[in-house]
Amino acid sequence: MQFKRRLSPKEAAAYLGISKSKCDKLRTYGGGPRYFKLDHRVVYDIADLDAWVAARARANTSQNAA
Repeated sequence: MQFKRRLSPKEAAAYLGISKSKCDKLRTYGGGPRYFKLDHRVVYDIADLDAWVAARARANTSQNAA
């Protein structure tokens, strides 16, 4: 059996290259990557973090956010 590694908000922020504060704000106000609430813990799946980043790919500065 293979276990998926889940990241804490601090680890997820480091993975994304943003501050933990920014990660917390995105989770609170929306627009951030998908997360899981396990009892009182928040965790992120690496695949969801990668998908969130990929959805923000742009070819030029004239492209609007989706």
